[in-house]
Amino acid sequence: MQAILLVLLGSAVLRISLFGDSYLRYVRAQSRPYLIAAGVVVVALGVLTALASLRRRPDAEEQHDHGHSHNHAHGPRIAWLMLLPAVAVLLVAPPALGSYTAQHAGNTVAKPDSAAGFPPLPAGDPLPLPLAEFDVRAAWDPAKPLAGRRVRLLGFVTPKAGGGWFVTRLVISCCAADAMTYKAEVRGAPMPPANSWVSVTGTWQPDPSAGADAVPALNAAQLVTVPQPSDPYE
Repeated sequence: MQAILLVLLGSAVLRISLFGDSYLRYVRAQSRPYLIAAGVVVVALGVLTALASLRRRPDAEEQHDHGHSHNHAHGPRIAWLMLLPAVAVLLVAPPALGSYTAQHAGNTVAKPDSAAGFPPLPAGDPLPLPLAEFDVRAAWDPAKPLAGRRVRLLGFVTPKAGGGWFVTRLVISCCAADAMTYKAEVRGAPMPPANSWVSVTGTWQPDPSAGADAVPALNAAQLVTVPQPSDPYE
């Protein structure tokens, strides 16, 4: 049974990392070689465990006392049930983190290294901007270059408690376990379905009294529903 679990687990890792890009729901793209290597190792361990078990089986059968009448019917059933989670992962890869995670996460934007400063915003109207950069500049850039600039933000829809909604992105450094939430409150546009992906064009609505834990607002001029990108994280 242990051998089967190892083979299934390794096969699940190889499926998401070798065939398609669904592994991007959980880790950064640069982690792909390590996933492939880990999957190969786990499958190999499963095969070696199975071979070792087969070699031990004849000796065990010779020493087995056939005279007893213990009932082993329930053991195999429970063991097979343990395979269900591994089979589920193999057949259906879980989705990326979404609005549920974002709703239960804070939005405090860490102050960047003051020595690095902020480079000038590039030209463009509207200006495509990562949500993380939008949040950081809205909270900490003393020059306030976002004021009056039309920007385009890409993200998924997260409902706001009490009404309204956010366009949201999750940023990961290594894997989904360390995800950080960045979002902007969208004003002037009806809320699409939660977790749907949208491209929002609009202008930043400054709030002089807002702190680093405040969510910046975007006055929407255009809202377009778009497919989820292959890499859902920034």
